[in-house]
Amino acid sequence: MTPETGTSAAPALPLEAADIMRIIPHRFPFLLIDRVVELEPGKRVVAVKNVTANEPQFTGHFPDRPIMPGVLMIEALAQAGAVAVLSLPEYRGKLALFAGIDACRFRRTVLPGDQLTLTVELEKLRGMFGRAKAVATVGEEVAVEATISFVIPRDQSIAGGQTDG
Repeated sequence: MTPETGTSAAPALPLEAADIMRIIPHRFPFLLIDRVVELEPGKRVVAVKNVTANEPQFTGHFPDRPIMPGVLMIEALAQAGAVAVLSLPEYRGKLALFAGIDACRFRRTVLPGDQLTLTVELEKLRGMFGRAKAVATVGEEVAVEATISFVIPRDQSIAGGQTDG
């Protein structure tokens, strides 16, 4: 807490991959954010995903026309949102798991060479549940937008089949 504002101080920016991995548990090949450029813990995050041709999904999606799968764009948004939540002292070291995806719209294909800007704004964070508006853009064009919900399990086990988020 900072005495002036009574809020948690955000880490020094930008956060690079090593810093991000201290906040969320994702690792290669499933860490889908490269840098955090803006962060208000518990409120908002802006992160960057550099889409490169050598990523494993492009060997099969699709070999002659590589397109970033929509589910991976949503996952990248969820990981960015997890950074915003798990940066708060009360959630540090915990997992955030998907609880729902609503109003999801894919607006643009994302190709190797594109840079995704991932903006996640938390609408609700109460106890172990949260909801956020999430938008991924390439330049000024929206690639995907959705409302994502998450839960932070009390026991922190990954039982019941939920293993991502």
